[in-house]
Amino acid sequence: MGWWQVSADTLAGSRFVLSPLAETFACLKALHAGTAAHPGERAWLKAHLVGYERRLAADPVTAALVRAGLGPEWIADFLTPTPRGEEDFAAEVARVREAPPEAARAHLAVALRGPLPAVLRNRDDLPGRAADLLTHVWTEAVRPDWPRRRRVLEADVVARTARLSQEGWAAAFGAMRPGMRWLGENRLQVNLHEYPPREISGAELVLVPVTVQRHGWVSWEEPHRYAVVYPCSGVLAHTGPRAPSSPTASVAPESLARLLGSARAGVLALLDSPMSTSQLVAVTGQGLGSVGRHLKVLLDARLVRRRRSGRSVLYYRTAAGEVLVEAQGAAPAAVRRS
Repeated sequence: MGWWQVSADTLAGSRFVLSPLAETFACLKALHAGTAAHPGERAWLKAHLVGYERRLAADPVTAALVRAGLGPEWIADFLTPTPRGEEDFAAEVARVREAPPEAARAHLAVALRGPLPAVLRNRDDLPGRAADLLTHVWTEAVRPDWPRRRRVLEADVVARTARLSQEGWAAAFGAMRPGMRWLGENRLQVNLHEYPPREISGAELVLVPVTVQRHGWVSWEEPHRYAVVYPCSGVLAHTGPRAPSSPTASVAPESLARLLGSARAGVLALLDSPMSTSQLVAVTGQGLGSVGRHLKVLLDARLVRRRRSGRSVLYYRTAAGEVLVEAQGAAPAAVRRS
């Protein structure tokens, strides 16, 4: 099994980050496999698989690159630069494009577990080709749906940080990805492969959710940064965007509206999954100031909590808020402007 030696300081400094490139690479893997990791992915796969296959059929060099890079046990390292957080797709894919050609060829040989096919030998354009393909997948298959994907990923981060605070690292790691678990004595098992252990104490550890994966992967920039990319939970929730037309979203029944006020009750009813202030403004049609005031009242009443995820602050219902909404029978419908 592959495991990392992790100090208490590294654990304490670890953080969750979102990565558009990691999500795009996960989608590339799904397209290459041609099979859906879960039922909610089937429509997306059907919509984009033909275009992806057509592109590779017209470019045999890139097709061979992908086949070599997605090895049976190892991914070519240059295809998965370690996420740093707070980077957009362009900044992340630039690191793929800037990989030294000789390193890219070496990484492909490791992933392939043998010599490169003739079509890939002595080529210096492989990093550029990989970056072009990832950009194509991002543009065509990921970016149009990125707001929904980001919302699902942020919700996963909130759920896992809550579990971490309640149950500790062993429970959080054990539920993160297949083959991953806390072994004790500062050892983190990251997969089931027989690779030498790595000492990562003192480095930065980042945890990166993606939606279209069953297993995920690991990556690193030795000796400074290590990443565990894992399949997020809740990927079947909200598979379509929330209807933003006014006045749409979610409304509380009259009894809850009388208790909290119709606009504030509507905000509470919306928070069945974590949302930022800007998302609530867009969905409800209320002004930023109004949404902010409603959230403050709900926070003070301990009906919602907030947690930072990257650049966003996400709000979500507490157990008390859930009980109140469920008792009143709040259900999706419409929310009034105030």
